[in-house]
Amino acid sequence: MAENETNIFEENQEPEIPANAGRTVLRLWKTMGRQQIRLIIVSVSVILYTVLSVAAPVYSAGIVDLLWREIREALRGEDVFRVTWDHGGREIMILLLIYTATGILYTFQSFLMASFAERLSLELRTRIGEKLNRLPLSFYDDHKTGEVLSRATNDLDKMAEVMQTGLLKLFTAVGMVVGSLIMMFRFHIGLTLIFLIFTLLSMLSTKLFAARTLRYAMRRQQAVSRVTGQVEEAYSGRNVIKAFNQEENSRNAMKEAVEELADTSRKADFMMNAVNPFIRLVNRAGQAVIAVSAGKLLLDGVLTVGTFQAFFQYVYQASEPLTEAAYMINSLQSSIASVERIFRLLDEKEIRPEPDRGKVRREQNETGTDNTGMELQENEGGWQKAGGRGQVRFEHVRFGYAPNHILMKDISFTAEPGRKIAVVGSTGAGKTTLINLLMRFYEVNGGRILLDGRNTGNMSYDALRRNFGMVLQDTWLFDGTVAENIAYGKPDASREEIVAAAKAARADFFIRTLPKGYDTVLSGDAENISAGQRQLLTIARVFLCDPPILILDEATSSVDTRTEMEISRAMKDLMKNRTSFVIAHRLSTIVDADLILVMQNGNIIEQGSHRELLDAGGAYADLYNSQFA
Repeated sequence: MAENETNIFEENQEPEIPANAGRTVLRLWKTMGRQQIRLIIVSVSVILYTVLSVAAPVYSAGIVDLLWREIREALRGEDVFRVTWDHGGREIMILLLIYTATGILYTFQSFLMASFAERLSLELRTRIGEKLNRLPLSFYDDHKTGEVLSRATNDLDKMAEVMQTGLLKLFTAVGMVVGSLIMMFRFHIGLTLIFLIFTLLSMLSTKLFAARTLRYAMRRQQAVSRVTGQVEEAYSGRNVIKAFNQEENSRNAMKEAVEELADTSRKADFMMNAVNPFIRLVNRAGQAVIAVSAGKLLLDGVLTVGTFQAFFQYVYQASEPLTEAAYMINSLQSSIASVERIFRLLDEKEIRPEPDRGKVRREQNETGTDNTGMELQENEGGWQKAGGRGQVRFEHVRFGYAPNHILMKDISFTAEPGRKIAVVGSTGAGKTTLINLLMRFYEVNGGRILLDGRNTGNMSYDALRRNFGMVLQDTWLFDGTVAENIAYGKPDASREEIVAAAKAARADFFIRTLPKGYDTVLSGDAENISAGQRQLLTIARVFLCDPPILILDEATSSVDTRTEMEISRAMKDLMKNRTSFVIAHRLSTIVDADLILVMQNGNIIEQGSHRELLDAGGAYADLYNSQFA
């Protein structure tokens, strides 16, 4: 019987039960596609490997009996014992070839299974990558970043690992156990029943230990998480802790968490280290009983020397996979649960399919009009509305994040080309939602949004979003050079265009003071430059794209006064001759807006110019006066 039973107690192993294992396995089989052939070849290889592995001990029994006879005859005739080709040599060579063939087959199926697992993982990873690009923004609002990343990393890695090792072990184990038990029953039924009794005792003991060990392991993991959280909190908040003289409380909290971890670790380690000697004792007792019983049968002439040693080979071949069965089943079960989560991600509702761009372009080329019948003119970006760009019209728009909870009931307004539209309101009033609908991050539940007379719901996402440039409160820069970050929206831009955009955004001066100028690499969320400089780079990015419509979200709220003035001048230049939507928190920045939309609970309750709204004495006037009281 095997001695390495403790691998079923993998630290922090948490049981995962798939909701519908059969359906998941069937779908995974269909997903394999051409990889099914590899799995079939592996199955054939496992069958051959099992047949040869089961045949080897019984064949070795004949060789041992042959050699034993030759030895006894040599002793009786006082002759020298020799192994020749005709007397044992040929049989030993065949046995050697059998073991060589099993080694080759095992290596072959291990290589093929590794290739199968990685190719399947690549296929699913590719599907996940494509799926994430087709999911609506609401999906990311409802799911944590770590949860989504876990599907493409942890779950796929777990599936690949189990497919590569666990599935191969399961195939092999089933064949070895069945084949070995058949041969053991063939040799002697009584000895086989003794083996099964002690194996059952071993497995029951393993199960009892496993339940308690798993419980302590889960408690230890919780304690580790608590310690990790305490360390992270103490490190990230070290200045605040010192400022408020909370060092002693922080130390006590850490001490309590560490003591809890030490206690749970001691119990978990004891259980994991105690199980191995106990199970080994059960196995050794079973082997001792089998050895004594088989020895008596050997002396009685019921068993030969060859069958005696062959029986013990089958004992090992059958007991090892049996004692590993709990681990293999748990791993496969956990892997299927991981695959279920992957399929749930792949089954998430996608954004509405884009219209056929080729069909739309052909219709425009043939008629020179869009679906509203208005005349179009051609430019580098395709067909645009004649007589101006950047008109936005909301017509009786209805929207809710959930169908039974409508947030916007009837939104209507018109933003004329080149005008500045300010959106104001308290937190949660619906300002960002309005912009999300304009960009089609969400689909409207009713009404329509028109861009230059065209229904945005009938436009491709690419064609729609090329009309917008966004400068948000939170800057986003990726690891790369300054020039690459500016050219993010226009990767094929020349260096001259990039420099011109930076000058327009008033960023050229500080860029040239960097160690390598435009080739300076920004890394770690661009922490090697200031917040104001990061904001100027995002403005330069929009300048380079030259969109007809701007979306600005209080981009100066986190910078000093001098930098705010610089950014404001850059944004003022950026807004010239462009339709601008400004989400305003400080009303002093939008007194010159052509149209101010006052939002409350998702709806527009007032709209007009600054003077008109002040004279009306409504919600805007109260909000404005509260800021300047």
